Amino acid sequence: MTDEAMSPLRRRMIEDMTIRKFAPKTHHDYVQRVKNFAAFLGRSPDTATFEDVRRYQLHLGITVTGITVTVHLIIVELNAP
Repeated sequence: MTDEAMSPLRRRMIEDMTIRKFAPKTHHDYVQRVKNFAAFLGRSPDTATFEDVRRYQLHLGITVTGITVTVHLIIVELNAP
């Protein structure tokens, strides 16, 4: 994705991960999880409410195996400053 096509939210997320010295695979994984959340929402994740996050957690609990680790990682990713 070029800089011109990158959303401000994604740019900020990548900058924050870079500052924290996250590995490239972590960057990729975190971006993928946020993309999954955006697909669930049907809109940009920066418009998500607490209720949206709760609904997504419930959705993951129903559809994903390894729920404890998966939900924890997604919550951490979505709450990363």
